[in-house]
This record gives sequence, C-alpha cells and structure tokens, in this order.
Amino acid sequence: MQFLDVIILHNSVLNWLVALGATLVAALLLVAIKRLAGRRLRKSTSEQENRMAGYVVEILAHTRPSFLAIICLYTGSRFIELTDRPDHIFNNIVVIALFIQCGLWATVAANGAIARYREKQLSENPASVTTINAIGFVAKLVLWTVLLLLALDNLGIDITALVAGLGIGGIAVALAVQNILGDLLAALSIVLDKPFAVGDFLIVNEHLGSVEYVGLKTTRLRSLSGEQLVFSNSDLLNSRLRNFGRMYERRVLFPIGVVYQTPRDKLKMIPQILREAIEAQGDKKVRFDRSHFKEYGSYSLNFETVYYVHGPDYNLYMDIQQAINFLIHERFEDEGIEFAYPTQVLHIEGGGKGDMPVPRP
Repeated sequence: MQFLDVIILHNSVLNWLVALGATLVAALLLVAIKRLAGRRLRKSTSEQENRMAGYVVEILAHTRPSFLAIICLYTGSRFIELTDRPDHIFNNIVVIALFIQCGLWATVAANGAIARYREKQLSENPASVTTINAIGFVAKLVLWTVLLLLALDNLGIDITALVAGLGIGGIAVALAVQNILGDLLAALSIVLDKPFAVGDFLIVNEHLGSVEYVGLKTTRLRSLSGEQLVFSNSDLLNSRLRNFGRMYERRVLFPIGVVYQTPRDKLKMIPQILREAIEAQGDKKVRFDRSHFKEYGSYSLNFETVYYVHGPDYNLYMDIQQAINFLIHERFEDEGIEFAYPTQVLHIEGGGKGDMPVPRP
C-alpha cells in the first residue's frame, strides 16, 4: 500500500482518490436530487400545485451541467490541500459560476412571469404588451447589473468607486431624460395599477374618447369625432380621469315642468305616472329610485325623477329614455296635464278715468 502514500502535487494518492470519490458522490447526489425533485413536482395533484410545480421544473431544467461540474469539483477539492493561489482561483471560479447560475434561474423565473402576464393581457389589454416587454427587459438588465456588482465584490474588488460612478452617471442620465423616465414609470403604473384599459371610454378635462393604444411614452384615444388624441402617460395620470368603461350602471336624473294652472289632484298623480313609465321598461333594464315634486320654478312646477340603467351602453340609455318620454307624453295627454315652457305674463293697470291733461308751454 506504499503506492497510496506517494505524494503528487503536495497530496498523497489516497487523498486524491478520496477527493475523486467525493466528486463522484457529489455528482450522483446532485443528479439524483434534480431528477427526484422533478418527478415529485410533476406528481402534484391540484391545478395550483401543478402550475407552481411547472414553474419550479422549468427553473431546474435550466441548471447548467457546467455549474454542477464546478460544484462537484469544489466538493472534492475540500479533501486535498491546495496552495493559496490555486485555492483562491478555484474559489473565485465557484463564486462566478454561482452568480451566473443564480442569474439564469432568476431570468427564467422573470421570463415565465412576464410570459404568463403577457398572455393574460393579450385578451384584456393587447396594447400593453409592448410596455410589458420593455419593463421585462429593464428588470433583467437591473438583475444582471446587481449580480455583476455582487460577483465583483465577492471577488475582492472594491466596487465603491464603480457604484459611485454609476450613481453619478445615473443621476446625470435621469436629469437629462427625466420626462421620458416619468412617462416610462407612468406606463408601468398604468400596466400594473390598471386605471383604464384599451377600449375604455375616458373623459380627460375637456377631451373625451376611447383608449386605442397604451405605449411606453404616450397613450392614444380615439375621439367621437374621429381624430386621435395623444397624451403623455405622466400628464394623463396627473389629470382627473372619468372612466366610463368601468361603469356598471348609469344614474339618470331628469326634470319635468308643468304649468301653474295644473289642478292639485293632477299634481299628486304625476310622481306615480313617472314611476309607471320607468318601471314599464322592465326590471332587467332599469331600476326606479325616486320621483318628487321638487320646487316652484319661475314659470313651472318642477318634478325631479331618478332611475338607474343596468349597463354602461349610451345607446341603451337613450332608447330607454325615449320610451319613457313617449309614455309620459301619452299619459299627460290622457290626463290633460300641460307641459310648461318659458312664458311671461304682463299685467297693465290703468291710472284713472278720462284723458290725462297735456301740459302746454
């Protein structure tokens, strides 16, 4: 057994054999763990577990064989004595390989999340896909930048000056393109917070139109008259938006005035007439709220009525209001109730009998 005591590169043959055995055992264990984990994850029962298992399997599938080989060699190297320089170099290789593999895992996870979110948005908000892709690119760029800095720091390189330089450069770039960055962040806010989506009808100050496209810098609306309205994303979010695309039901308030000569018994009938005209449209279309004799106007007795239309469609609302108006007109005609309109009555009173004396010079 003297052969085992032979020294090769500062280590006996026995130590080299032990290191080789440890390397092979580590390789077998890593391969077995990877396969068993994949099989176990594929046997998940519920749909949610299957989805999560698929994500993990996809990430594990991108584990590089070279990374596993480096880990196995590093495990074996712990059983032999290396000089300071080779040991330092080998440790640096392991650190670099670990950060690269972590970056690959994180990239696969980010790509999967972006792909799933993109697939969901294709049916809900197709125009936001471009923004999602750009956000994914920026996220991966930041990820690899952070991993590079961490790798350099673990390799013993002083990154303070580099980080300071990046910070100063980042501030300079941010000041130079602050408007563009503001619109990019606003696009991110629109995609994640979803204050509106493609197809929603918006009123922005005095402008109104349907959302046609949500981009990295601008959002475009198609107005009712046909022209395209272009807003920067930051200006749009800083404005007061009225989103009719999220309307579940429409509240309608309409007044009606009748003449002062209307008898009191007829006045008491009017709220019931208005209610019946609304309820005649059907419970599935409208919901009656109230109808009241509101006030004595300058030339009319005013009634106020409120009801709700079940749906945001403006054409549906106009059809219902038209049908209500026809019914009200028919009932008022049957009851002899007159609608009021702006009138003025002039009363002239005489000053006395006979002709007024005419002054003479």
